[in-house]
Amino acid sequence: MFLARVAAIFAVATAAQAQPAPGITASTIVFGQSAPLSGANAELGNDIRNGALAYFRKVNETGGLQGRRLELVTLDDANQVPRAEANTRELVEQKQVFALFGYASATLSRPALPIVEKQGVPFLAPFTGADPMRVFNPRVYNVRASYADELEKIVEHFAPLGVQRFSIVYYDDVVGRENLSAVERALKKRSLQPVSIAAFKDRANPDIESGVAAIATGSPDVVILTTLYKASADFVKSARRSGMAAQIASNSFPGASPLAKELGKEGAGVIVATVVPPPTKRSLPIVHEYQAAIEKYIGKKDFSFTSLESYIGAKIAVQALRRAGPNPTRASFMRELDALRDFDAGGYSVSFSPTNHNGSSFVELTVIGKDLKFGY
Repeated sequence: MFLARVAAIFAVATAAQAQPAPGITASTIVFGQSAPLSGANAELGNDIRNGALAYFRKVNETGGLQGRRLELVTLDDANQVPRAEANTRELVEQKQVFALFGYASATLSRPALPIVEKQGVPFLAPFTGADPMRVFNPRVYNVRASYADELEKIVEHFAPLGVQRFSIVYYDDVVGRENLSAVERALKKRSLQPVSIAAFKDRANPDIESGVAAIATGSPDVVILTTLYKASADFVKSARRSGMAAQIASNSFPGASPLAKELGKEGAGVIVATVVPPPTKRSLPIVHEYQAAIEKYIGKKDFSFTSLESYIGAKIAVQALRRAGPNPTRASFMRELDALRDFDAGGYSVSFSPTNHNGSSFVELTVIGKDLKFGY
């Protein structure tokens, strides 16, 4: 009887170990993503999706990972928070994806956190540098620098030139107010403060003209934008029409490439903070690799900072999965992410630890030039 009980217990334990992790079958590993594939922020969402899929395709064409194909299930949230939350529930609770990847903003990412924590789901490479997403969470891994790093870099660039009159445009919500605070901290270090601010209460329908008027009251030398690419482009165009001569600079939130496309010829001279190397810098191995993969996937040479950032995030996910062995679990995946130290993706390095999930502080400034080209 005793031996029978032992055998039964052993059989149950063995069966439990044999159960595949959520999102993993004998032939696939499935990631989940909520992103704006339609609406005003669709270009950003599609770029994020394409960057990840380009890398997954590259891996799949060489046999996949331990014989498994990598898949990405993307649900359209149209940049709407309720839809992003509903998408997360569907991805985790119904589709049972292995991990979440590449949500397009902190606003869309934050509603996922309670679900992530309750269900034990890894969440890699949200497309945001917002402070609320960078507070340590054992399941969230940020690949890129923070908005605070970017905004400090912008102020640091101008202050030595004698510029003292800075203004900021932001959304009047949790994330937007953190951006305002980051600019205020950077200015305070230099005994300065904003000369004017514009706070948009409605992300979907910002009052651009009122924002331009509010900023103009301070006669700024530099206006710092922290808004989505459509709102940022509309602000720049309206400001130029009004005769405002201030230099315009933006954090990476709108995406340098989508912003440049939205601005067209009117974008020349606008400065944008970027958190990955230029997607045209072929001297870097990661850029050379990315260009070949993204062109093969989408069928044209449509390179962007956004899809490069997503490509790098996907590469990091696969690196951790590869190290997790032939039968990865969510726990082993996160353990291997925690163990990544100075991982060189090809000219872009990321480091995580069990107590630090903010993998990079890399920031450069780029200038939008003519014909949608960038200067560095």
